[in-house]
Amino acid sequence: MKAVKVYEAQDKMINLIRDNYNVLQSLSAFGISLGFGDKTVEETCLSNKVDTTTFLAIVNMTINGATDYKLDNLSVSTLLHYLEACHRYYLDYQLPFVRRELSESIYINDKLGKLILQMYDEYAKEINKHMNYEERMLFPYVKGLMEGQASSSYNIDTFVKQHTEADKSLRELKSLIIKYLPSGMHNSNKLNSTLFLIHNNEEWLGNHQEVEDKMFVPLVRKMEEEIKSARLNTVISAFANADNTEDAEVLSEREKEVIIAVVQGMSNKEIAEHLCISVNTAITHRKNIARKLQIHSPAGLTIYAIVNGLISIPNN
Repeated sequence: MKAVKVYEAQDKMINLIRDNYNVLQSLSAFGISLGFGDKTVEETCLSNKVDTTTFLAIVNMTINGATDYKLDNLSVSTLLHYLEACHRYYLDYQLPFVRRELSESIYINDKLGKLILQMYDEYAKEINKHMNYEERMLFPYVKGLMEGQASSSYNIDTFVKQHTEADKSLRELKSLIIKYLPSGMHNSNKLNSTLFLIHNNEEWLGNHQEVEDKMFVPLVRKMEEEIKSARLNTVISAFANADNTEDAEVLSEREKEVIIAVVQGMSNKEIAEHLCISVNTAITHRKNIARKLQIHSPAGLTIYAIVNGLISIPNN
């Protein structure tokens, strides 16, 4: 069995293309122009202002399924630009081109021919909806993350839940044509050429979705986690750097015990039973704590308790 080659930065770009001509479809999505001579992959990427690591990660994944890249080494901006350009390539060029080829290869005056073309139009409408959603919701959200802004109403899991197979309908259409279109209803040579074109698009869409699922989604999720972590650290630092000595002194020992109980998730009734006080007294302590510290939420009290040494953070 022939060993699969994993391309590296010092390989010549022309050799990569010669080995895998389907990569030509991706070059324009990266903004890489032809005419690169004998430059290496790295030299070609640098001259076209493309991140070499991200380019190789995508190319090696789509060519041979290689997944030995590290998310930390990928460029979010390069990946986002690639996906946006892929959408424009497919929606603006490939979809109308395939429709034109299909309409010229089958006799659409017949009812069956019309149904086939109708199926393609329905598929085109669905793929437009699919990609336009990403351009309207996902891509702006990611651009916000790149600027350190996270939405409270949208995240990557929202996208994943509605992310469906983009190539499924195209695969079905191709199969129906091959199996059921009578010989007298099409131009055989033209149709075979069109079917090969549909197959290439089906493969391209599969690769496109794999890049989204295995690279883009995990990378965006990582960005979300980093922003959340940074925000928590900022809040804790603000508490730690603030002058909380005066607040800590005005709290009674009983009020500190109430804070610990709240942090542990106890209700007012449970706090009263735990400290052998009445429920009304427990409620009064909580009101006094909120007034003194200007903290009203259990999460805020948890941060206060951590910063002031009332509780400790588990190591695990």
